[in-house]
Amino acid sequence: MSHLPPYLLWSEIWFTFFCLIAGIQIFYYAWFFQRLAFFRKPSKEKSQQHPVSVIICARDEAPNLAANLPGALVQVYPSSHEVIVVNHNSQDDTRYLLEEFKKTFKDLHIVNLEYEAKGIPGKKYPLSMGIREAKHEVVLLTDTDCIPASEYWIEKMQDGYDDGIKIVLGYSPYQKRPGLLNKLIRFETFHSALQYLSFALAGQPYMGVGRNLSYKKELFFKNKGFSSVNHLPGGDDDLFINQVADGSNTRIVIDPESFTLSEPKKTFREWVQQKTRHHSTGKFYRPKQKWLLGIYSLSQFLFYPAFLLSLIYASWILTLIVFALRFLLQGIVYFKSMKKLEEADLFPFWWLLDIWMIGYYLIFAPSLLWKKPRMEWR
Repeated sequence: MSHLPPYLLWSEIWFTFFCLIAGIQIFYYAWFFQRLAFFRKPSKEKSQQHPVSVIICARDEAPNLAANLPGALVQVYPSSHEVIVVNHNSQDDTRYLLEEFKKTFKDLHIVNLEYEAKGIPGKKYPLSMGIREAKHEVVLLTDTDCIPASEYWIEKMQDGYDDGIKIVLGYSPYQKRPGLLNKLIRFETFHSALQYLSFALAGQPYMGVGRNLSYKKELFFKNKGFSSVNHLPGGDDDLFINQVADGSNTRIVIDPESFTLSEPKKTFREWVQQKTRHHSTGKFYRPKQKWLLGIYSLSQFLFYPAFLLSLIYASWILTLIVFALRFLLQGIVYFKSMKKLEEADLFPFWWLLDIWMIGYYLIFAPSLLWKKPRMEWR
């Protein structure tokens, strides 16, 4: 038994606990996240432009289609390509709007679905129909509320393909708008991308984002499409990629011209509802990835409480030294990663946004652990 006085014993306990949490954080930043911060596009022995089928699913999305669909239709891409819009039982003017677009853009392919698929919630059914209708092997997915950041979006995303590559993960940031909510939304999106892009670079891909995602039809049909997740409202992007991606068949593309831009939610409540739906699929990831992500999230949640306890009850000098190591490493990774993903305006506030993540985990923990997702199309 220890002969230390109780206050010294607790001092050692709190400092050890803080060092453990900080050590986990430092490991993730040094092993995983620095890969995105220092990422350089790999050189290719040969480069070719594959025929591409862009697929967009729509349900009562006439305003979004009017605003964003032209961005996909005016792409500069010399190879064969098409834009497929799957109109899933829309009750608004979507059908008539698409017919008007078709008069001008001959590469637009319209698929009208006028019935529901029983037992298949979400957009997996219309997306599956779109992939079946695709003429080309490479499919590129986005949403109606997204617009390509440049007219070279298709070219930049398909350039991620090489021998053996079947999946290309892209980035889809939210539009920059004034206000605190916009910064919270964009930081969460950046933080999520920092994880899934870095894990992919480390040979542990676990998800993609359907707003900007590409894969080959062969991979889709070989794995029987979404059959294993058809009963879930979500999963058409992250769970499908979680099942079929590995370290050898996945590549990332983070050229700013490859981004798709989305309009952020305007109220905190709408954002919470959106993120709750997104988080509801995380419990179905593969065990190893759930552990890796779970340990990181827990260490991030506990870091600042452990820091305060160690600062108060243990050696404040040693505590600040450990804190500074993590702070410096995290700052470097954030600075370089935010610059690559064109989120550099968030960097002056990164430490405040990092503290905010404690509140973020408290808000969304129920959806990660036990809350049943709502059966919605989107």
